[in-house]
Order: sequence, then C-alpha cells, then structure tokens
Amino acid sequence: MREVNHQQFHEVIEKDQMVLVDFYASWCGPCKMMAPIIEELAVQLEDKVTVVKVNVDEEHELAMEYRISSIPTLILFKNGSPVEVAVGYRPKDAVLRMIQQHS
Repeated sequence: MREVNHQQFHEVIEKDQMVLVDFYASWCGPCKMMAPIIEELAVQLEDKVTVVKVNVDEEHELAMEYRISSIPTLILFKNGSPVEVAVGYRPKDAVLRMIQQHS
C-alpha cells in the first residue's frame, strides 16, 4: 500500500482493474483506527485489488473532485470508475464484503 498524489492517483485508477482508495488525514482518530485494517487487506488481497492512500490535507484537489467531506472515506474503483463509497470507520469484514461484491 502506498500514498499517492494527484497525478499518481489517476494513473493507478486508470491502469489497475480494481483500486481501493483510503482518503485520510494524519490527525484523524478514526483514520488511525482504519489504517491497520486497510494495511491487512492490501496484503491479503494484493492479487485482486490495488490499495492506495490519499492524504486530504495534502491533496485538496482530489478531495474536492470526489467530494470528500468526512474522513475516513473509502472509494472502490473498478475499471477507472467509482463503484462504492464507505464513509467513516468500517470493520475489516465490512470492507472485505464491499470489495468482494465487485470482484
């Protein structure tokens, strides 16, 4: 799992079939709670999903483009288009189900 900037973000979602994007901020408590879950899923599902992080404090344009108003926000992209959005803390099984529904 890696953090991406605006340019890298668009390259990743266009290139990879399925991408889970974690919009977060370093000061956000629920984001810190989600971090280990997202990291586990990145390893567990590395063959199926590319997982990236976007820091909303550093990437204002992306946050505005995807209308991120609360964090953490997870957006699942398939073939370059968003297919599902989850706002707020989610347990691992909920995030896993979200991904599996679109596999």
